[in-house]
Amino acid sequence: MKKIAIVTRDCAGVNAAIRAVVRSAACYDIEVAGVVRGYEGLIDGDLLLLNSRSVSGIINLGGTILKTARCKRFRRPQGQKKAVETIKKNKIDAVVVIGGNGSLTAANILSSKYSVPVVGIPATIDNDVNGVNMSIGADTAVNVALDAIDKIRDTAVSMERIFVVEVMGRDCGYLALRVALAGGCEDVLLPEKNYNFRDIYKSLIDGNIRGKVSWIIVVAEGKAKAADVAKKITKTTGLETREVVLGHIQRGGRPTAFDRILAARYGNYAVELLAKGKKGVCVALRNDKLTTQPLSAVTRVKDMEVESYCKLIKILT
Repeated sequence: MKKIAIVTRDCAGVNAAIRAVVRSAACYDIEVAGVVRGYEGLIDGDLLLLNSRSVSGIINLGGTILKTARCKRFRRPQGQKKAVETIKKNKIDAVVVIGGNGSLTAANILSSKYSVPVVGIPATIDNDVNGVNMSIGADTAVNVALDAIDKIRDTAVSMERIFVVEVMGRDCGYLALRVALAGGCEDVLLPEKNYNFRDIYKSLIDGNIRGKVSWIIVVAEGKAKAADVAKKITKTTGLETREVVLGHIQRGGRPTAFDRILAARYGNYAVELLAKGKKGVCVALRNDKLTTQPLSAVTRVKDMEVESYCKLIKILT
């Protein structure tokens, strides 16, 4: 093993993982090439050499210093073959892919279809990688969204209003569920759960009659749009409702200590695996121990326990 490449998506903690991979590789005298703009860069051959000095001072930065982009070309065999040509042309022995479901699905294609040695590192604010307890970036995203919720709560109480806050989460409600519970929110709408909106309307009306003057309802983007929910609430209950879409602020921000440490452990472990000849796997954390999952197993969205959390939210509000 003489040279590895790093492909990334963006979220808080990815730079810490890049740093860990580069500096761990140096211990094995392995050269590291960073791929600029993810799979787009892998197809186009846009690489830059990384060393211990070039990753200095990035552990606290959000996003990815390598940049990233969605890559439709990789979905087609022609794009995949060009990516493999880049790997061979640059004498790359293995690839470390840092990203979520889409990035890891592409990593599995490189591994299973083209026999490229690949190790994946889960990094996504949705924390929806199957078989992985915690992905890099999820903890930071929860804290970023929670900070916003706390600020919205100040306005909700002062102006006696209902706020519907939309957070990210296309297929997985991890972020919405955690933020709703930690923020003391009155309700949460998740992709994994069906809801009777009549019960929500009744709860709002009954609460208003009892003198409750503010609510915050968190909704995952994959379940509904905040604007639509707010409009329905106002129309049905007559109570003034506002919507807030947190959007991409949840993907950025300085990574929390948890994410920096997780990224360091994942990055180091990925290099150790490659040095030992392991491939076709994604690193994972279970019971605070590092382990692996086959790349083929992490390409689907993981099942998440929601009922007990939703019940607790109801009990505590």
